[in-house]
Amino acid sequence: MSNLDRQATLSVCGGRGFVPGEPVHELLSPRHVKLGESTHVRRLLPNLGRRMVGGWAFVDHYGRDDIADEPGMQVPPHPHMGLQTVSWLHEGEVLHRDSLGSLQTVRPRELGLMTSGRAISHSEESPKPHARYLHGAQLWVALPEAHRNVEPHFEHYPDLPVITAPGLTATVILGELDGALSPGTTYTPIVGADLALARDATASLPLDPDFEYAVLSMSGEAHVDGVPVLPGSMLYLGCGRTELPLRAESEAGLMLLGGEPFEEEIVMWWNFIGRTGEEIAQAREAWMTGDRFGNVHGYDGGRLRAPELPPVPLKPRGRVR
Repeated sequence: MSNLDRQATLSVCGGRGFVPGEPVHELLSPRHVKLGESTHVRRLLPNLGRRMVGGWAFVDHYGRDDIADEPGMQVPPHPHMGLQTVSWLHEGEVLHRDSLGSLQTVRPRELGLMTSGRAISHSEESPKPHARYLHGAQLWVALPEAHRNVEPHFEHYPDLPVITAPGLTATVILGELDGALSPGTTYTPIVGADLALARDATASLPLDPDFEYAVLSMSGEAHVDGVPVLPGSMLYLGCGRTELPLRAESEAGLMLLGGEPFEEEIVMWWNFIGRTGEEIAQAREAWMTGDRFGNVHGYDGGRLRAPELPPVPLKPRGRVR
């Protein structure tokens, strides 16, 4: 999914300087952004108070939207570099096309994982016809220096490992959780899991104390380590935890995100992750005038135009707060 913000701003992310070494509770409120013709998203990362969680650098939550009489998601062809996109649905379908020729419909609790590497472009849209409701999350993972120029590729996994306990079903999206390993390719120590809690359930999941974690609420009423987390908000939990206590007031859907703190400082602008302003400017120029990112065939419409670059040097000079 794209960042369609026409006033795209600079985010300098990464580095361990602002990662707490102990457990914390930071409740992150979303910024509301219009995405395409009829989809509004709640943007949780990057956030004014927290830029990354491990390698997770971008989190949008959308829905539950009634799109029965709407076009639904319509994101024209746009470029990416230096990152992976993770598409995750609770309801609806998203049709993915990319410049490699991939054509795939992603359905609820199936993993759509696109590694941009050095350069790729793609589009996303609700199929015609489509389901009445659309509800999901779109996330990016920053690629570390050693792998950020890998060959682009797309992976689709309709079946993922599942952990069960009384009142809890956990689907492992990326990385490893409680001995269950996702087939999705990762380039940095990371975990992502979808948690479904039954009404009045209490449960606990094992965590890695070297990871930092956050929990995104997708639906329902749940308490995470004793803190109520409402749908569309995210609780940042810090490092140093060995377990995650959960309690549901109603049926609830959550996403657990975690990973080793990302060592490198990165520059994130629009749909690009780089290391310097010069890289970002070159990527923008290549998208606007060249063929570095390839072409997406089959989308009914033109490709997305890049916004103007901000009039300040894009250099990672420390954490932007």
